[in-house]
Amino acid sequence: MNDVTPLGPQADPALHARDLGAMIAAAADAIEQTRRLPAALLDALHRARLFRMLLPRSVDGDEVVPGAYVRAVEELARADGSVGWCVSIANSTGLIAAYMDVAVAREIWGGPRATVAWGPPNESRAIAVPGGYRVSGRWEFASGCRHAAWMGAHGAVVEPDGSLRLNDAGRPSVLSWLFPAGAATLLDTWNPIGLRGTASDSYEVRDLFVSEAYTSTREDPALRRERGRLYAFPQQTLYSVGIASVALGIARGMLDAFVDLACRKTPRGMVRLADSAVIQAEVARAEARLGAARAYLIDTVDRIHAAADDIAPIDVPQRARVRLAAAHAIANAVAVADYTYKTAGVDAIFPGSPFERRFRDIHTLSQQIQSRDAHFETCGQVLLGNPPAVFL
Repeated sequence: MNDVTPLGPQADPALHARDLGAMIAAAADAIEQTRRLPAALLDALHRARLFRMLLPRSVDGDEVVPGAYVRAVEELARADGSVGWCVSIANSTGLIAAYMDVAVAREIWGGPRATVAWGPPNESRAIAVPGGYRVSGRWEFASGCRHAAWMGAHGAVVEPDGSLRLNDAGRPSVLSWLFPAGAATLLDTWNPIGLRGTASDSYEVRDLFVSEAYTSTREDPALRRERGRLYAFPQQTLYSVGIASVALGIARGMLDAFVDLACRKTPRGMVRLADSAVIQAEVARAEARLGAARAYLIDTVDRIHAAADDIAPIDVPQRARVRLAAAHAIANAVAVADYTYKTAGVDAIFPGSPFERRFRDIHTLSQQIQSRDAHFETCGQVLLGNPPAVFL
């Protein structure tokens, strides 16, 4: 069904995501062709409050437990990778509300269709002036910017004397500036092989004044205003969880599609795929691989959340456990997707098949920073008692 009851305090957002599965699947071609999420689908996602899962309750968010968030994003991505990605990113950007004055956060996220889009930090800088900052620069990969009400940007701060502002660790401080979407110039630059509907375009601002009140930092979770256990997780930690959930959903969609195909397809000169002992064993392994990665991720985040402190952020070993579970989920999701694509044969190569778009989507995701193999090295350093100087 397309109309859903708004989430209550105990509601499972994955149920709402599942209710929207047919609508999302029906919109998949339009999402791919227009590189946007259709207005009707956005309306349904907002009604289901799926953009508000990680927002604090103080700004009319649902502040769900991380495992529920994983399941909801996974369900959306199972239907369409771009939808899962956009919902994940909007929830991740919304985590900054926990660091801002509540009145300002309510202004930004108070509307019924409020989301924030931004791109990753780069070399852009802002000039500190009385009352705020003069921001200029160009940023890339602002997923969801075409339906966002507000935009954000990140960068270093140049003090009036020309020096760079430093944080407590002695490194250049990275601030985030938030402003209405109309203040940015959006550039139509997103034309990749996969996740095409995310509209992860570039944007720029020139000499834009941003008041201090609309500025925050993602560097130190100890600086957060909200004291709930969800916000004991650094923003970047939950960001990796969201991307892993998208990967799990895309891979699940491909494995489901392959099981359906295997029950129908008899390759030339062979038995029906479902009757092949080799296929039977490999499908079982793929199911176990994907299910184990999913269970490991959900168990990790929910255990850490349950034990988290309302005030102190989770420590580096806990952050490493989450990062490891997320990186493991992504790697195994990609492996399962590759297996289904290869084994489906020519049925997988044509546009409109249940495999082709998902294959492109998951391999676009696999190029994102959250998918780096280097995360395993970093997590191993922590496990072996030799943590890096900075770990988010």
